Amino acid sequence: MWQLLWLLLPLAALSGWWIGRRSSSRSRTASLPADYFQGLNYLLNEQPDRAIEIFTRLVEVDSETVETHLTLGNLFRRRGEADRAVRIHQNLIARPSLAPEQRAGALLELGRDYLAAGLLDRAEALFIEAMAFSDFRITALQCLLDIYQQEREWESAIDIAQRLQRADGGELRTEMGQFACEQAEQLRRQHAGPTEIRQALRRATHLDRDCVRASLLKSDLEQDEGRWRASIKACEQVKTQDPDYIPEILPRLEAGYQALDERRSYRQALNRLFHTQPSVSVIIKLSELIETDEGRGAAVEFLATQLRARPSVRGLNRLITLNIDSDDVDHRRQRDLQVLRELFQALLADRLPYRCVECGFEGRQLHWQCPSCRSWASIKPRRGPEGE
Repeated sequence: MWQLLWLLLPLAALSGWWIGRRSSSRSRTASLPADYFQGLNYLLNEQPDRAIEIFTRLVEVDSETVETHLTLGNLFRRRGEADRAVRIHQNLIARPSLAPEQRAGALLELGRDYLAAGLLDRAEALFIEAMAFSDFRITALQCLLDIYQQEREWESAIDIAQRLQRADGGELRTEMGQFACEQAEQLRRQHAGPTEIRQALRRATHLDRDCVRASLLKSDLEQDEGRWRASIKACEQVKTQDPDYIPEILPRLEAGYQALDERRSYRQALNRLFHTQPSVSVIIKLSELIETDEGRGAAVEFLATQLRARPSVRGLNRLITLNIDSDDVDHRRQRDLQVLRELFQALLADRLPYRCVECGFEGRQLHWQCPSCRSWASIKPRRGPEGE
């Protein structure tokens, strides 16, 4: 509440100064209107709603008070009172005396009011109109980009992102690549043909050559078609696009090499990934192959060596599992290992495997748009001792 009062006090002062100046032009002895002091009284008594109503009524709309009305409307919108903000901004736009730039500013703010109220069609029309004014073009484009993402109009979103990128020089290739991937996902849900889906994925890679999502979707598409080598090739692109996502390709690689019955090639592929990004997921997969090919002792030795260099809760849990042996005569040791494994499994169960690098949001599944901060491609497998 006090933050709101501090916002309103400058508005009250501005209103008083302006009204006082207007009054002094008529008579040096004229006093401020009684409503002004009543508004201040409401403000000081923590009744901001009634204070705002009085100041809104007092401030006359002309070229000198437009900014005050815009500020007042914005305050209503930030408080969640979009309907009151709409009335203020509509009142401004209806005034024939407004200069074109002032009207454009009011249009932009009214569009934001509609956007806050969920009236996306009305907001879209106003932002398109405001784009005609150079001072408001970038802000209007940003608002339109927000609308098209909410409406899942991905083609329009790509078009606006390209125009916004040209207008302000910002980098939006990640977002555009994700928009094209969303189109590909829509096509899959609509049971479109593989050729059409591949075109959408090629476009995603053209818009963002580092689009991991496009490579993963292409790998899945090729698997559905039984094109296992093409699926593996799509996975291989991820290690150069963003090695942080290597854990995501491991199940796809395993499925591909198993379908081709090429176990040796699978192990060679894992070794290459290990040298590119020695994540705990790759290390665990390699330990499983080593156990099958060379025995448990070799797997324990390999895993212990890696954990000394890169401590990991998941890796330690795997090492404990490897040391559990029903044939071990040391029953007390085996009982202790069982207890340790249960403790580590409980610890891992409480740890969410994905984390947004922008806001810290954590989740159990990979979201390509963060549910918290709405950033694209910012959620990655967790790193560190409790992750990768």
